[in-house]
Amino acid sequence: MSTPDLNLLVTLDVLLAEGSVAAAARRLRLSPSAMSRALARLRETTGDPLLVRAGRGLVATPRALELRERVNHLVQDAEAILRPAEALDLRHLARTFTLRTSEGFVETFGGDLLEHVGREAPGVRLRFMQKADRESASLRDGTVDLETGVIGSTTSPEVRVQALFRDRFIGVVRPGHPLCQGEMTPARYAAGRHVVVSRRSIDKGPIDDALQALGLEREIGTVVGGFSTALALARASDLIASVPEHHTEGLRLGLHSFPLPIPALEITVSLLWHPRMDGDLAHRWLRSCVRDACAERRVSAGS
Repeated sequence: MSTPDLNLLVTLDVLLAEGSVAAAARRLRLSPSAMSRALARLRETTGDPLLVRAGRGLVATPRALELRERVNHLVQDAEAILRPAEALDLRHLARTFTLRTSEGFVETFGGDLLEHVGREAPGVRLRFMQKADRESASLRDGTVDLETGVIGSTTSPEVRVQALFRDRFIGVVRPGHPLCQGEMTPARYAAGRHVVVSRRSIDKGPIDDALQALGLEREIGTVVGGFSTALALARASDLIASVPEHHTEGLRLGLHSFPLPIPALEITVSLLWHPRMDGDLAHRWLRSCVRDACAERRVSAGS
């Protein structure tokens, strides 16, 4: 069965509204003969005469009267779909967005983001989902709207990326830890017992490479899956945690932080989304909210 010509819906809508081939032709800027041919095609497609002669004019058949309102609504819906998006009414926007990010990001930037969103769009709800890996499938299938993190080899090349801020790793220990006093040297840092953060349970990374270049090796006490867990262990023991500075600002309250005594280890934290959401006005607005929240928080922190 062949697919019907959907352009005929517009023609049918105008014919039923005008009740005249000549008037419909003028409205659609067609010749009367072209409109007559279109009516003939509609009759063939629907199996109904639709408009029949009555004196000098045309009258609609019962089938045409039945279709008139339905066809008009279909055409209006189609025109609305194909029309450029209208201005976003944030005060009446009702939508839930899912953000996949780390606990540290939510702890540090979540409050400012929620305040920003609530002030401009009180009907919008944010759902934060913990980030267990760097796979992009959840962005692709739409279960996640936005994601924050560091770009890795598993990040899909189709994903859109915008840098939010640069961060550097620092060392963190409990108050009263021996490393709170005296000069911090690579040897002192490496000599302590460390808690390593790795989602894949890998106990070696860039910090170990930098220490190895200096002829040093640190002792790994344990490996955990997130920065918040690493900081909780550092708070309750003599373990040394090495974490991103801005990303963990709120989580480090009450702890002693210090610059790593090795070449600067920096990362770029980015915002990620799927390209199919590029043109969505509400999604664009949310992306700007995340960027503003990160920028405002860093300015208030004096960085």
